[in-house]
Amino acid sequence: MSCLFQSIKMASDDVFNFNIYDHGTVVDRKKYRVQCNYCGKELKSSRLKYHLGGIRGNVVPCEKAPENVKEPLRNNLLDIKRGSPSVQIGEIKNLDSPGKRDRSSKCNSVKRFKCEASQHPSCESESYTETESELEESGTQNVSILSKRIGSQTSINAEKKKDSLSLQTQRCIGRFFYEMGIEFSVANSPSFRNMINATFYHVQAKCEIPSCQDLKGWILHEEVKEMQEYVKRIRQSWASTGCSILLDGWIDESGQNLVSFIVDCPQGPIYLRSADVSAIIGDVDALQLLLDGVIEEVGVTNVVQIIACSTSGWMGDLGKQFMKRQRTVFWTVSASHCIELMLEKIGMLDSVQRVLDKTKTITRFIHGHTSVMKILRYFTGDCNLIMPSNVRSAMPFMTIENIVSKKNNLTAMFVSSEWNNSDWATTTEGTRVADLVKDHSFWTGARMVLKTTIPLVRALCLIRGTDKPQVGYIYETMDQAKETIKEGVSNKKSEYMPVWEIIDEIWDKHLHSPLHAAGYYLNPSLFYSSDFYSDPEVSFGLLCCIVRMVQDQSTQDSISLQLDEYRRAKGSFSQGGTIDQINKFSPAEWWSEFGEEYPELQKFATRILSQTCDGASRYGLKRSLSEKLLKKGMNRIEKHRLSDLTFVHYNLQLKNFKLLLKGDMVADEIDPMDDWIVDESLETESENGDSAWMELNYTRPEGVPNVEGTSLRQAKEEPNIDITNSISTRIS
Repeated sequence: MSCLFQSIKMASDDVFNFNIYDHGTVVDRKKYRVQCNYCGKELKSSRLKYHLGGIRGNVVPCEKAPENVKEPLRNNLLDIKRGSPSVQIGEIKNLDSPGKRDRSSKCNSVKRFKCEASQHPSCESESYTETESELEESGTQNVSILSKRIGSQTSINAEKKKDSLSLQTQRCIGRFFYEMGIEFSVANSPSFRNMINATFYHVQAKCEIPSCQDLKGWILHEEVKEMQEYVKRIRQSWASTGCSILLDGWIDESGQNLVSFIVDCPQGPIYLRSADVSAIIGDVDALQLLLDGVIEEVGVTNVVQIIACSTSGWMGDLGKQFMKRQRTVFWTVSASHCIELMLEKIGMLDSVQRVLDKTKTITRFIHGHTSVMKILRYFTGDCNLIMPSNVRSAMPFMTIENIVSKKNNLTAMFVSSEWNNSDWATTTEGTRVADLVKDHSFWTGARMVLKTTIPLVRALCLIRGTDKPQVGYIYETMDQAKETIKEGVSNKKSEYMPVWEIIDEIWDKHLHSPLHAAGYYLNPSLFYSSDFYSDPEVSFGLLCCIVRMVQDQSTQDSISLQLDEYRRAKGSFSQGGTIDQINKFSPAEWWSEFGEEYPELQKFATRILSQTCDGASRYGLKRSLSEKLLKKGMNRIEKHRLSDLTFVHYNLQLKNFKLLLKGDMVADEIDPMDDWIVDESLETESENGDSAWMELNYTRPEGVPNVEGTSLRQAKEEPNIDITNSISTRIS
């Protein structure tokens, strides 16, 4: 809801204000600095609308702002200027007769006082008194006419401002409905109307809530036009940076196989369309034709790779055939999905499974009983042992890490008088958990599990926690994760080899792409580092990319020659090869800055380093609108309206993804049906009734020590289970 309140406040503060996030990117919140989305210029947020409207003065006009943004802003800003009292007085001062200079002088005084009153409301009463006195002295009808005209114009301007404020506010409300996928009937809810009007209480205004017809009609029409312009700008960047097509497939409640197509590039992701593939699920040729159509829609020369969201099902079948038919585009699977598969398989190892089962015993018992949870909070000041995560396969290991960090708290809890005096201390279940917490072998096993899994969790967090292209880093990140696992178990082959085999199997079969090897080679921060190592896999990947992405033989030869200059850091590469210059730019930006002498290699490197290696799941798009749109039997007009709504809905979510990016995988809530808190075989009613959960709103009493360890959001428990800081810094 905060985004809705923020939009409404912006609209009520200034009728001609606009949502900065639609046209600029915040670069420094403390100094109110934003960057124009069209030309890239940095300036104060208060001057952005003048910059976009082309109003000269204290800011340089934007040369790249689209006309549908520039013209309305320019007209509105000029209307404000023309509508000010000082301007109006200046326009009608010729009412005075030329011979009466003293009267003209007094009119100038009127202008001065009126202008001051308009700029300083606190002095309005005093200024009006002085002006009134002058009017009485002059005794002229012209000043009376002047006052009437000023009053009339002020009233007109006030009405204009009121109307524009209402329209702007209604659009903000509509945008909120579209982004969140809220039913339009909610606009008729008395509670919703009271909530919105409550936000206008301090500005002493009443908001005109848009009707369902407004939300279906003119507001949606305006948002579609604005979003089409945004998408058009994104599309224009594909020719230079290339793009990746992300496949988001799922099965709905009725058993239909659906897929959405998202196009990702450095300028931002956009939603393309969705399709029902149920009828062709077993026909790889038909699936290939569907994907070929999407590639042609995006532009064959623009598409660098396809990123699937799964390794199985129809996507797995399509992936096996794709590379044989489509020679210029690469196929890979989402890095997040592949790392999740690694964690799932590691969790099935006997030694790991035993620790997971014991940990579940602790969490189910403590989270299953209110009185025990109250004791836990007394000793930790924290509500949960479980770390809820939006990545299911990572949650068990994040939870173990959280519990290990609270070892001292838990140990103190199960030897305390609060526990010994509780009803659960003498039960079989309570005794079992207390003995488990006191068991040294449990904590040893838990730490061993963390050493073999947390490096992968950190890699997953790095990939999902950045909005920058990661192709240039994924190769090194996975290699660092493996080395960290090896060092964590003191290089004991019997401990790390089972984990390495799982990682290598999924890397080789599904994740690895020649683009990853080429990205590693072309990333200057890695290539010019002392530990860079080009093995045959890297060399082959680079060569494969040159052959498949560049069709012209002479261009291939030029790239090969220019690579020699890059290897030896000659020419302009010598200037960019310093640590300061490398750290100053992202890999793609570095090539734009220092690769101008080598245009063929520059274009080739930029297209590779501008790609993501993650899939559509990171955006967390809701699927209900796509499911509704793909159902048959809908009225043609309603279907067209729903198509527009789906287009706006998904692209608003994708556009605002950067603002919501948290950089971690911790979710806000625990799933109440999660098997880490529910054991169906032992499920019982709450011992204190249905309202017992309210008692958990507990605050630590003064004097109660907190011996709690660090959490996932803070420093890591052991430095040797974290991926090196250099990789983390480079990616983020």
